[in-house]
Amino acid sequence: MRIALDAMGGDHAPHHPVAAALQALDRFPSIEKVILVGDEDRLRTELTTHRREPDERLHLYHASQVIEMTDGAVEAVRRKKDSSLVRAIDLVKEGAADAIVSAGHTGALVAASTIKLRNLPGVDRAGIAAILPSATGVFVLIDAGGNVDARPEHLRDFAIMGSIFCKHIIRRPSPKVGLLSNGTEESKGNELTRQTLPLLKKAPLDFLGYVEGHSLFEGNTDVVVCDGFVGNIVLKCCEDLARSTFGWLKEELSRNPLRIAGAFMARGAFRAVKKRTSADEYGGALILGVNGICVKAHGSSSVLAIVNALRVASEAIDLGVNTKIVAEIAQTELLSRT
Repeated sequence: MRIALDAMGGDHAPHHPVAAALQALDRFPSIEKVILVGDEDRLRTELTTHRREPDERLHLYHASQVIEMTDGAVEAVRRKKDSSLVRAIDLVKEGAADAIVSAGHTGALVAASTIKLRNLPGVDRAGIAAILPSATGVFVLIDAGGNVDARPEHLRDFAIMGSIFCKHIIRRPSPKVGLLSNGTEESKGNELTRQTLPLLKKAPLDFLGYVEGHSLFEGNTDVVVCDGFVGNIVLKCCEDLARSTFGWLKEELSRNPLRIAGAFMARGAFRAVKKRTSADEYGGALILGVNGICVKAHGSSSVLAIVNALRVASEAIDLGVNTKIVAEIAQTELLSRT
């Protein structure tokens, strides 16, 4: 499998993407090739710091432009045709790569992948599937920011795609699906959730009904469905709360010698919880529904986060996630007509 890595995307590019590519090639023999896409001179300079040259598993592909976080998504895709993000997607479109990984502009990645790769048959909107920790392991949140506006049928497709992702990537045989709302009663919710509810009841899913925000982390729901506006807020609030909580703990535990001693004795537990709540451990979020494997890593991704994003891309390729999505969507459409 061949993965195109947007080496100029993210807050720490190209340093982190290049280091991550080298680590991923060492850790994952199934990755046949990583194609670093970006300014070739800068990439070669970065490689020299690792005493590495391009070889049969590590290729360079020059791109003269970079899509900045301040750029408008669609406008940047159209105006910066030689950007690292757009060129990486072009490699997938042309069949020179099997997947793209980027820590760059989320909107541009969704727009470019939709415009250039098109959606899978039967899928109207792509959705971002993010993995979050729970009491029993992890759960999938979809859509985590791909579409700020969505229709009921889009949420139905997100539920199906999220269920397939959960079944084959996270290995949950029968994922339990919930629709995020402000209460579990069917009278609750807004117009979008109330119109989506009957569609999810008819879909071939293990559907639980509405789930509330305070029960997300209990581990009873494997896939939580919402529109991208709500999902992105949930995702960012959760990530910042986790970071802030450890900052507060560090501050409080260092206030006196007794607390410091207690913290030292419990350091193993603190490290385990920090690892469990770290977004770096889960890598990137798959953009489900486009006709290609696209993985979005955080803009501030560490080297480890990008390594894990490359792992997620390789797993999605290996398991044929898109083929399974097309089959399930077709089955749902057939059922809706009967």
